[in-house]
Amino acid sequence: MKLPFRREVASPQIIENLKVLHSEHNTIDTLAERLYSILGQIPSHQPIIIICVGTDRSTGDSLGPLVGSYLEKQTLHGLHLYGTLDQPVHAVNLKDTLESIHQLHHDPFIIAIDACLGQLASVGCIQIGNGPVKPGAGVNKDLPPVGNMHITGIVNVGGFMEYFVLQNTRLSLVVHMAEVIAQSFQIALSSQHRFTVASFAQIEG
Repeated sequence: MKLPFRREVASPQIIENLKVLHSEHNTIDTLAERLYSILGQIPSHQPIIIICVGTDRSTGDSLGPLVGSYLEKQTLHGLHLYGTLDQPVHAVNLKDTLESIHQLHHDPFIIAIDACLGQLASVGCIQIGNGPVKPGAGVNKDLPPVGNMHITGIVNVGGFMEYFVLQNTRLSLVVHMAEVIAQSFQIALSSQHRFTVASFAQIEG
């Protein structure tokens, strides 16, 4: 899908919440269109940061690092990427990563990608929303909020023994959801001509 380029400037980012099942036939196009619209509202002087939060040591919590690794392989240009399977951004280094980002980049627009737990009927859904995610909230970890906007994948059912549930989430589901998110980004970014300079950045996990 090739999206026509347009840029909207001098207005705040308008991000309407979106929730779609990852396995629907048009999900990638739906997500790409929404991401394209959001990216088009970000002023060209504002650096775009993608932080893929999670760890490769927990199946359910590996969604973010998987997305990061897929994006890294696509060699998308003109943005800054933090969080891959090799160099995850997780509970131990999240605070330092955020501090480093704000030291390196003036007024960054941060897109946070993370796994979450939800209701049974919502498992497998991908959400785009305004404002930050609160990593670790489901497993009682006190971590700083992340992002001007967020993309979350509901990987399993929440409400009881969340840590155990994340550890026992199906890898197949997480991989498929990560592929959908990464492909959506690839389409949206390839349609924006501002993304022309290689500028990937990573922080040691």
